[in-house]
Amino acid sequence: MYRLTSRLVVYRNIERDSILQQIAAICREAEPLFPGAEVPVSGRTTATPDREALAARALDQVHRLLDVATEYGFNRNLWQDYLAFLLATTETPFTLVAEKKGAVNGSVNTFVKNDLLIFRQLFDYDFTRLEEALGVNVFGTITDYHSVGKTDRFYNRSVSEKVRLLSDRIAAVEISGEDIESVKDTLYQIVTDFYRDYGVGTLGLNKAFRLGRKSAGLAVSSASGYSAFKESIQDTLLIPITATSDVLLDDLIGYEPQKQKLIANTEAFVSGRLANNVLLYGDAGTGKSTSIKAILNQYYDRGLRMIEIYKHELEYLQTVINYVKNRNYRFIIYMDDLSFEDHETEYKYLKAVIEGGLETRPENVLIYATSNRRHLIRENWSDRSDRSDDEMHRSDTVQEKTSLAARFGVTIGYLKPSAQEYRHIVKELAKRYPQIKLTEEELLQKANAWEVRNASTSGRTAQQFINYLAGMEEAEE
Repeated sequence: MYRLTSRLVVYRNIERDSILQQIAAICREAEPLFPGAEVPVSGRTTATPDREALAARALDQVHRLLDVATEYGFNRNLWQDYLAFLLATTETPFTLVAEKKGAVNGSVNTFVKNDLLIFRQLFDYDFTRLEEALGVNVFGTITDYHSVGKTDRFYNRSVSEKVRLLSDRIAAVEISGEDIESVKDTLYQIVTDFYRDYGVGTLGLNKAFRLGRKSAGLAVSSASGYSAFKESIQDTLLIPITATSDVLLDDLIGYEPQKQKLIANTEAFVSGRLANNVLLYGDAGTGKSTSIKAILNQYYDRGLRMIEIYKHELEYLQTVINYVKNRNYRFIIYMDDLSFEDHETEYKYLKAVIEGGLETRPENVLIYATSNRRHLIRENWSDRSDRSDDEMHRSDTVQEKTSLAARFGVTIGYLKPSAQEYRHIVKELAKRYPQIKLTEEELLQKANAWEVRNASTSGRTAQQFINYLAGMEEAEE
């Protein structure tokens, strides 16, 4: 195996600590133990490899492979899925160009095609001699693996589906008895089409992200095996959010004008036209956050990605923007429940990024924020007076506090529904749960009682009521 991996050129930057490189190193060191290995030439001494130590290292890598398979929901041939995962996530100058344009002309293609042929040969690598040399019997299992069924919450479905598709397409390419140049061309087309359609690396394959340790300047703790692998992921600037909601805009009942306004701005953004930052403000539980999550699901296939940043992380906002500004995706910086108290000054970072700083915000980045406050920064009654004992010109304070919200080009209000709208939301939600068999009159009576107990008529309250009702109905059945 090491003879194959050592010939990689374009994909040579695959980390030495990767499972592939570690297993290749084990194969190299274990070669003297292979059945039929040549006896050292007389007069030259060769240290006998430590069989037990090599076996333990091999088992460590199998353990890591199983953990990666669990993380991404791989099945059947874990080795092939892992190799496809490497191809899908390795960022090089070539792969970054290919995600924008797909197949391109250039001398680099000669190296790329040779590398892809090596990967295809690795797909069929026979671990038999390694197992016999080390006295282990594990690699046969990982190449014919039947995973335990799991729900989407326990693995990264977004990445899993794409990687397994790439794995299947590469495995289907026959390399025995075929014209080798034709095989290279086919593999090249498969992989470059994948990059063009789905992207490459963490940003290409995932929908949403949060900040990692690197942004906070935290050191990586010492770890080994898969723990080290996880630590290395945590030390990146952006960490994928693997369990995103599948909510759609149609799932949010009502608020049609608000949704259409949000769609129009986002449509312009992903289409490469001019668009504005968006502030969704209004009462709690009215669907502000749900609308933004639904927008991500609606436009993900067209290259939309979302990065969630909290108020205390705003000082890293410019760093994040610089990191993504040259990628072939559209990024929404998402700030949920954004508001500031009088003594908090983090909003100044946000003001500088939106408008006012010397560096222009890149055209592939927008900021979408939700808040219960229309002007984001807490205002006091004393702000309304132009004079105060502690400040000569209170109007300047008002300008300072309202200028942040004014920098969002689109503001959309989500207000608490009226009693009639609330009843409509309850009735429409109940239709989605066939186990609820109440008459409309009975349903609304219970909804009114729930509303009184919770002192709220928001969409969130309606959904909580329906969840309760559906759960009680199922218990009775």
